[in-house]
Amino acid sequence: MRVLIIEDDPKTAEFVARGLGEGGYVVDVVTDGKKGLLQAAAEDYDLVIVDRMLPGLDGVSIVETLRRTGKQTPVLFLSAKGRVEDRVEGLRAGGDDYLVKPFAFSELLARVEALLRRPASASVETVLRVDGLEMDLLAHTVTRDGQQIVLQPREFRLLEYLMRHAGQVVTRTMLLENVWNYHFDPQTNVIDVHISRLRQKVDKDFDTALLHTVRGAGYMLRAGE
Repeated sequence: MRVLIIEDDPKTAEFVARGLGEGGYVVDVVTDGKKGLLQAAAEDYDLVIVDRMLPGLDGVSIVETLRRTGKQTPVLFLSAKGRVEDRVEGLRAGGDDYLVKPFAFSELLARVEALLRRPASASVETVLRVDGLEMDLLAHTVTRDGQQIVLQPREFRLLEYLMRHAGQVVTRTMLLENVWNYHFDPQTNVIDVHISRLRQKVDKDFDTALLHTVRGAGYMLRAGE
């Protein structure tokens, strides 16, 4: 599941991003309202978490603009503005839920899970499939030909990214930025280790390999031939 956090307070953004990341979510953080709107509009996120008071463009304006353009991604407001009229304004602007700061992460997580359980619109994928490999993003399960595959949170995020880009070459830089949130290559073998583990789980017990190394380029997940 992909989550966009639009939050200019670094402590709050880090707190939420770390907690969701540990839970297996793929998280992007933007600290500016205008940049947040552009990213929310351009990318396919399963959920947007947005602060109300932001530099560049306030959270209510972000959500109103998204809704006018037909974007129906669920939105959770985070705000220190907790008066009844503030919450009503956020919800009427198109927000799906509203959580007042300070908050417990357990409550935020419960609200995130509740929003993601709602019936998805036609534009939101909840199940990814490549050949006999199937990932249920809501149940957080993976199967291949009906056989369950148990993955660690980082392995799940890695496989989700590969499945969303099935048939395409995925570079090390793309994986570092989108799965590990690194914006540089730290000269680590972390990708090789996780790809090896993932290959053992996804391909080892099956006749056809789905996960391939593209020499000199990166990796590709594609249907068996």
